[in-house]
Amino acid sequence: MRFMMLMIPKGYEDAPPGTLPPTDRVATMMKYNESLQKAGVLLALDGLHPPSMGARVSFEGGRPHVSDGPFAETKEVLGGYWMLQVKSREEAIAWASRCPAAENETIEIRQVMEFDDFPDDMQQASPAYEQMLQSNTYQNKD
Repeated sequence: MRFMMLMIPKGYEDAPPGTLPPTDRVATMMKYNESLQKAGVLLALDGLHPPSMGARVSFEGGRPHVSDGPFAETKEVLGGYWMLQVKSREEAIAWASRCPAAENETIEIRQVMEFDDFPDDMQQASPAYEQMLQSNTYQNKD
């Protein structure tokens, strides 16, 4: 089972462009990331720049509308994520519980939908999706 752990740092929604975490926090988090890698459960991870450097595309009236960050009335934003391959939701929770997160940080855990999670009629309606997943062409291979 794949699970995405989403880091939600309070206060990051208002961070100015170029905001980076302190070096000691990065070092501590890297040790945690290395433990995920050594355990063989880490598939991917990335930190995200603050919303002030982002954009949103909405589709009001069926047409794309671009808004540059920061975004008004945003209560929670993502600061980064980990993608894990584990045996259960409980194992994902256990890994999240070991994270050296700060008091202002929350980790949300979400299971990734697998092709087999969809009923047969949906699988038959989208055979190209399964082929895409198997070929890994959708993944960044850098």
